[in-house]
Amino acid sequence: MPASRRPASRATFTFSGQIRPDSFAEFAAHRAARLSIALDTVALDATAARLRVSGAPDLLDAFEMAMSLGPADCLVREVDRNDNN
Repeated sequence: MPASRRPASRATFTFSGQIRPDSFAEFAAHRAARLSIALDTVALDATAARLRVSGAPDLLDAFEMAMSLGPADCLVREVDRNDNN
């Protein structure tokens, strides 16, 4: 079944490292919009960002990859993913 026809999935990601909250939040919102997935920021500070997303499974994978690379002024050292299906 094509990704666009699969049921929506949900996941909560925790990105840990050296996070600039404003920059990371803007980057996450932009990536989520480009991928047409829903984004909810659960927690965000200088050491971690916890984000809840929902959308097509392949697009959640793409979001995880994009966010692990992060904006240029952030360094993501670890990603924890919890699928909430």
